[in-house]
Amino acid sequence: MLRSLETRLAVIAAMSALRKLFLATSIALAAFLSSSLPVAWSKDKPPPLRWVEGQPGCTFSRDDDGKYRYALWTDNYGIILAVDSQELDKVRHRIEPFFSVHITVRYRGNQTLEVDAARATLEFIKHFKLVQSSLDPEGFASQTQNDADELEFQTERDVKKHPERKEEREKYLQTYQKEVAEFLDFLTQRSFPMTELNPSQPEISGWVLFSTRNKWLGEWKKPEEFLLRFPIADQIVEFPFELPPQKGDLILRKRTP
Repeated sequence: MLRSLETRLAVIAAMSALRKLFLATSIALAAFLSSSLPVAWSKDKPPPLRWVEGQPGCTFSRDDDGKYRYALWTDNYGIILAVDSQELDKVRHRIEPFFSVHITVRYRGNQTLEVDAARATLEFIKHFKLVQSSLDPEGFASQTQNDADELEFQTERDVKKHPERKEEREKYLQTYQKEVAEFLDFLTQRSFPMTELNPSQPEISGWVLFSTRNKWLGEWKKPEEFLLRFPIADQIVEFPFELPPQKGDLILRKRTP
């Protein structure tokens, strides 16, 4: 009888634990989906404007600077997305992992047009449709500098413990610090700024970055599929694209003299 009671209590405890696990998993999944999926557009906003190959106002080109360019033109503005053909390989070799796209916006109107890359998102279609918001250049620069400071501190500790590795470690640190300095300059000078275009300033361009540091992003697929959502005033412009756009696609880069 006692053993039977103990068995029943054990079963009840196990079932209770399973219910708690299921509830926790459901909550975590709901939180993930709410943070990853794009927010639904409200009825008072226009539907997204989507680049579609072959449609009026939509163009695509493979250029000798090694970039694929997708352009979408309206009566009021044009937006050009440029993606490096080697972007997937470059991600692995950066001091901080990120995916970058270059955006150019040209205003055709006679009033003003608000452009804010801070609200841009990039969806990684083949990685559970993960959506990453654009990185804040100032915050990303601060994070990168903190990582560099931490590496310098760790190098000093390593050299004290292993003096025989001083030259090797310090050489590595100097190379890393040089790369950090160049990257910080890139963030400061070439990131896409928040701005308002007008007839006297009709064009703006710059780089928009998206972190690839995420557990849902594993090895790159062939091809990779993406969906860029970029805000223009109260309109969302969508660019679906692949890398490479076609199997066996190759760009011959023009050599600089």
